[in-house]
Amino acid sequence: MKTETTNTKVLKATPETVHWGYLDAAIEPALTIDSGERVTIECVTCTPEWMPPKDSGMDVLPDITEIHSKVKKGSGTHIFTGPIFVRDAKIGDVLEVKIHDIKIRQNWGWNLFRGYMGTIPEDFPYMRLTHIPLDLKANVAILPSGYKVPLAPFFGQLAVAPAATFGRQNSKEPREFGGNLDCKELTAGSTIYLPVWNEGALFSTGDGHGAQGDGEVDGTAIETALAGTFEFTVRKDLGWKMPRAETPTHYIAFGLDTDLDDAARQALKEMIAWIVSMTGMHKDEAYALCSFACDLHVTQTVNNVKGVHAMLAKSILVK
Repeated sequence: MKTETTNTKVLKATPETVHWGYLDAAIEPALTIDSGERVTIECVTCTPEWMPPKDSGMDVLPDITEIHSKVKKGSGTHIFTGPIFVRDAKIGDVLEVKIHDIKIRQNWGWNLFRGYMGTIPEDFPYMRLTHIPLDLKANVAILPSGYKVPLAPFFGQLAVAPAATFGRQNSKEPREFGGNLDCKELTAGSTIYLPVWNEGALFSTGDGHGAQGDGEVDGTAIETALAGTFEFTVRKDLGWKMPRAETPTHYIAFGLDTDLDDAARQALKEMIAWIVSMTGMHKDEAYALCSFACDLHVTQTVNNVKGVHAMLAKSILVK
């Protein structure tokens, strides 16, 4: 289930280490680590009915075949690897998760839209499943039309467990515990901060994406299997109640709500509060600064709870 290589633990995707379609504080940890440790986590994606044909030339990982046959699916479609119990993580802390490396594990991805899902289902009242070859040497996805899309892999699902009192949660909706954020900025080199709602934090990840546009408008990205190397640090000095993130160049604050306007308001309020805490700037000036230096991006419009992420260049806050 888990091995170690040069101070980095490895958590593979097996029937014993995954949970399918839900997040729940009651799930037994797949791995226990100390704050400051690194873990390489392998993830899979796709349901049995959406897999490519056997004669397609697309690689099918043996771990997903075993998971399909042995793991019971919950109400959602996402397959998580985890959870990871981080010692000394307490309710009210923040789990800092540095994403050091992301690798694509297979030579294909998939995209699916269905009636009643996506951003404009009235224009596409039917289902279409597309299997997309990935040229890993050229780092591009090849569309059926022959056009090529650069690969920029990231994990759509980055989650700690929801508070135990909330019970089992569908994997589709992102919330204060993170989850299905679908933020394309969270590639290798970025860091996400997740408020802790249970002892040990109980981190899980999955929903690998090869490429995605802001909005993820038809309901899925180029979904594919990933492996990522993460470093986990318990932060007792932050006290945040919503996920935040950093890239090498930007600060990112998230807003999550069923109403896109309210998600934008929340992301903006989170960014203003962050600027004030980092700089001591008056909130009026921080609000003005956001108006001419902060960008509001639509993270996704398709997960029931919609997302907006506010981005501010770190260079702005350097005098």
